[in-house]
Amino acid sequence: MKKFSFVIFVFLCLSSNAQSISEPNMKRLQEIEDSIKHFAADIVTADEWVDRFRADSFFTRGFVRALVINNSFWYNFDSLPISKLMAPDSSFKIFTWQVMKDFSYYHQRGAIQMRTVDGSLKLLPLFDISEFTSYPNDSVRDTHHWIGAIYYKIILKTFNNKKYYTLLGSDENDERSNKKWIEVLTFDAAGNPQFGGKFFSYPINDPTKPKQPVYRFCLEYKKDAGVRMNYDPRYDAIIFDHLTSEGDEANNKYSLIPYGDYEGFRWINGVWKFLSNPFANVIFDDKQSTFPAPLLDDKGKINEKKLLEQSKKNMEKVTKDNQ
Repeated sequence: MKKFSFVIFVFLCLSSNAQSISEPNMKRLQEIEDSIKHFAADIVTADEWVDRFRADSFFTRGFVRALVINNSFWYNFDSLPISKLMAPDSSFKIFTWQVMKDFSYYHQRGAIQMRTVDGSLKLLPLFDISEFTSYPNDSVRDTHHWIGAIYYKIILKTFNNKKYYTLLGSDENDERSNKKWIEVLTFDAAGNPQFGGKFFSYPINDPTKPKQPVYRFCLEYKKDAGVRMNYDPRYDAIIFDHLTSEGDEANNKYSLIPYGDYEGFRWINGVWKFLSNPFANVIFDDKQSTFPAPLLDDKGKINEKKLLEQSKKNMEKVTKDNQ
């Protein structure tokens, strides 16, 4: 019993040390973060594209200098205006951001930082090749053939004792459309990231969605249409807006806008299976979900009560914003 207790004690000490950043290293991390945060801001705010790309170059070099510092995995980089996500099991972090040349060209940048036992850096850069492929849904891809997105959510699921990390991301795409992505990330036996796979089941006759088979799921829609997509743990589902065309041209992605109700996916036996109504058989309450109540009932008719409630909330918001 004493031997077992000693082993547990040593394990806890090692775990604690792995997550600690020494005072000199913490100071150095803070100094580098402070020195590169204006470059990170200029990537977005600089007036000329050449200045935005120059800022991206300086930022990236400085950011890597910071990540090299021992145990940087546990440093938050709170002041940097980029996406910073840690996997739910703390096995890796993923950083993503984008550089805009003009309103027709956006390029995503990213890297995966793996957690290591000794706190040393294991960094896997991501190379966005979206502009070089006409069908980005077509295959499993590695870090050198990444379909770029700015990720805002990681969902950890398991199947047959294997872990699947589902990434939700956005892409401003071009001057006419935006995209929302669902990307499943796995790691092979050697620890190499693999993006994509046949993880999606949904109706084949829906022109608002990509043609099957797909290795990653995408919603492409009219610029600034305000399409929602997120994971709601209350329903254990990825929920997103049901899209429709403004001009009865569902194949024209530039015309797609939210319809007024929601669809979704739920993880079932290793596949994200389609839900035509993720709120079915549930009494909808604003406290239950991060999504507003659907404006259509189960028969596709306008829910007058919800419409009035939502209209009232919108008017209150407009009044508040104008005060």
